[in-house]
Amino acid sequence: MKTTRIIAAALLIVASGLMLDGAAAQQPGIHRTDLIKNDLGVPGRETLQVRVDFEPGAVSIKHSHPGEEVAYVLEGSLEYQLEGRAPVTLKAGEALFIPAGVAHVAKNVGNGKASELATYIVDKGTPLVVPVE
Repeated sequence: MKTTRIIAAALLIVASGLMLDGAAAQQPGIHRTDLIKNDLGVPGRETLQVRVDFEPGAVSIKHSHPGEEVAYVLEGSLEYQLEGRAPVTLKAGEALFIPAGVAHVAKNVGNGKASELATYIVDKGTPLVVPVE
C-alpha cells in the first residue's frame, strides 16, 4: 500500500511538470512563475496568469497558444513579433492582445531584465505553449 502511494505521488509530480509548457519553462534566460490557474464559467475554458522574466537578450521560441493571451509589460522593453504583423516594442505599462493560435516571438530588447504578466484564456487540458517552426 505504501509503495502504491509513493508511485502515485511520483506520477502526479511528473504529470504536473509535464502540464507546464516544458519548452518555455526550460528556455535559457527565461523564467516563468505560475501565479494562478482557474476554471472559467465557460465549459472547457480556463484562465492562467504567469509572470515571465527575460534576461537581457533572451528570446522566446516561436510559439502559439490554444486561446487568447494578454501580455502586460511590467519592466524593461519587450519586442513582440506576431505572425503577419510588423514587430512592436512595448515598455513597462503597455499591453498587447495576442489572438488564439497566432504564432509569435518575444524578445528582451532592453539593457536590463524585462518582465511581463501574461494572462491566458485557453482551452482546458491542452498544452499552454505550442512550438511553431
